[in-house]
Amino acid sequence: MAFSCLQIVLMVGMLVTGSINTISKKAQNDCVVKGYPDKSKNNTAEPHEFNHPWFQTLIMFIGETICLIGFVIVRKRERDKRKNEFSVTALDELPKQFQNRLVQLVVAFPTVCDLIGTSLAGIGLVYVDASVWQMLRGSIIIFAGILSKIFLKRKLRAIHWSGMLVTMCGLVLVGCSSVFKAKSSSSGGSKTLLGIALILGSQMVSATQMVIEELFLKKRSLHPLHVVGMEGAYGVILMSAIVLPAMYYVPGADVNNSYENSLDALYQIANEPRLLVFCLLYLTSIAFYNYFGLAVTRSLTAVHRTLIDACRTMLVWGADLIIYYAFDKDFGEPFDKQFGLLQVDGFFFLLIGTALYNELVHVECIPCLRKPLRDVDFMVSPSTPPRGNIQSAEFSDSDEINTSEKTPLLQD
Repeated sequence: MAFSCLQIVLMVGMLVTGSINTISKKAQNDCVVKGYPDKSKNNTAEPHEFNHPWFQTLIMFIGETICLIGFVIVRKRERDKRKNEFSVTALDELPKQFQNRLVQLVVAFPTVCDLIGTSLAGIGLVYVDASVWQMLRGSIIIFAGILSKIFLKRKLRAIHWSGMLVTMCGLVLVGCSSVFKAKSSSSGGSKTLLGIALILGSQMVSATQMVIEELFLKKRSLHPLHVVGMEGAYGVILMSAIVLPAMYYVPGADVNNSYENSLDALYQIANEPRLLVFCLLYLTSIAFYNYFGLAVTRSLTAVHRTLIDACRTMLVWGADLIIYYAFDKDFGEPFDKQFGLLQVDGFFFLLIGTALYNELVHVECIPCLRKPLRDVDFMVSPSTPPRGNIQSAEFSDSDEINTSEKTPLLQD
């Protein structure tokens, strides 16, 4: 099909902002800056890495909160349009999705999952390269598929199980390449294994978030921008009032023997303009990535969104290589000549597994993987949309939600 200029802009915007999201987050970890004075070192501030995954989660939630601005604009525009079409008395009979209150307490449940999943992934990013981190996030289709089968009673066909199996093979190859690379260097492989385990654990939590959102939020017909924005707002409150203060007093290896010293993070950001730029890029890319993702799903389909996310992995990897070899060896990542091809093979396995799971390709020579007849799909009533997740909604012209199957690479 031929794409319009607007659709091309939306796809490029989603690809670029999603890639900036990953690259800027990893770049923060690569910064070595003076921070908060350390009592154990005579109150002197020594340069050290920006190792603050929980503080990065706060930045992410701030970026998600910005989506509420877009939601308010969309709702005001829609309500003004309805006022011009209906009488004042008819406004009381508007569909439920146009009468929802801004504050939705039920969104707090998936927010906790988002908080835990993002923080675990952030900690894992400290120990692995950005490209490996991005590839390992493809494991979410395995956890999402299993959990949807158990809790949502969703029927998985042979092509879905095949996609999950191929994805698992890709994860093994990518993980092995990262561990072998770490063992061949002075860093060792134990921390890399820990990082891989944390990333996989984060994707299991993210898959749980998907199930919770579908169980509790889909029936409320909430706009995706509303859900993302409210998750961000609740996340900011939880992080600022509970999580970060608790992390400050929990014993750990951070400055002043804290598990995570957020004051140290603020001092480091204030002392290094590049770090401030990376944090601002991360914050704004979160907001725009959510906007472009929803706009792509609305203008095209969730399948296009899946393909763009797959391309995002390639762009992150390519950008990191260019940054390392052409600009600054303190950032980006080198190509490992010894085990790099193993990572390439793993990436293609992940790509094929994702394509199979989302039914983007069918293997006609294998009966159980052939494209099924979908005559019934064309007879589905608009009032009974297919089951799916609220975060991957397709929109009609009136912004009403027809939810489709959750694409596996939508989390930030």
